[in-house]
Amino acid sequence: MTHLKSHGRYDYSAISARPDYEWPGGKRLAVYIGLNLEHFAFGEGLGAELAPGGPQPDILNYAWRDYGNRVGAWRMLDMFDALELPISVLANSAMYDYAPLLMEAYRRRGDEIVGHGRTNSERQSTLSETEEKRLIEEATEVLRHAEGVQPRGWLSPWIAESPVTPDLLKAAGYDYTLNWAMDDQPIWMRTSNGPLLSIPYPQEANDIPSIIGRKDGADTFAKIIQDNFDEMLEQSAAQPLVMGIALHPYLVGQPYRLRALRRVLQHICQHRDDIWLTRAGDIFNFCNDCEAIPKPS
Repeated sequence: MTHLKSHGRYDYSAISARPDYEWPGGKRLAVYIGLNLEHFAFGEGLGAELAPGGPQPDILNYAWRDYGNRVGAWRMLDMFDALELPISVLANSAMYDYAPLLMEAYRRRGDEIVGHGRTNSERQSTLSETEEKRLIEEATEVLRHAEGVQPRGWLSPWIAESPVTPDLLKAAGYDYTLNWAMDDQPIWMRTSNGPLLSIPYPQEANDIPSIIGRKDGADTFAKIIQDNFDEMLEQSAAQPLVMGIALHPYLVGQPYRLRALRRVLQHICQHRDDIWLTRAGDIFNFCNDCEAIPKPS
């Protein structure tokens, strides 16, 4: 029998055969928003493209992405305030030098700040272990100094991992990762430094794969979120579930996309009494104390 190479981080488990539990308040569906605040190098490195940009410096796409920090994220902040939505902010550490007023505005809301690397112009999977360890340490120290607390969670730029990323994250003091989109429930993962919780972060209800990858329109992306929410709300009668919504201000902060996004978030808020509207870090706190979610041996 052929044995395929395995990551060894978790074992197979059917969602229909797991212990049952409930989120706070007896809720069955936990919903959180992951807002990506990102800064990019000018004239080099990685970055999403609205259209083929040609040789560097790629003014078209650099300026389009910068719109998110200068305009889009502020419009979204107003929307989050109006809807009274808690947010998990997935922040490049470079944002603190580039747009400190933006980071301060989300801090004032009481939002959770999640580690998201130094910049999305790079991916940590291409680095040596020493270089990756330095990247995590540098990004973490910026967030710790600015926020006064150790960040609890991590999302790698471009969801890029090396074979040792979970081990390095746990060693750096992280409690959970958003990198692994393999489940609708939080799952404890094995690392060489102890258990690390994987909290579901979407690659479908996510504006990058939808709008950049599949070229979905604003209404199509909003419908993806709404249909995903409505279906998961029904499914959660059988198992407690987590639905994340992944957003980037340079995409959904554009006026016409913001309008469609607002409509679907209003729909979700109409079910506020039926769901746990929360932050990723609060999901970790619950799972860390929940005996029905076994930690790996």
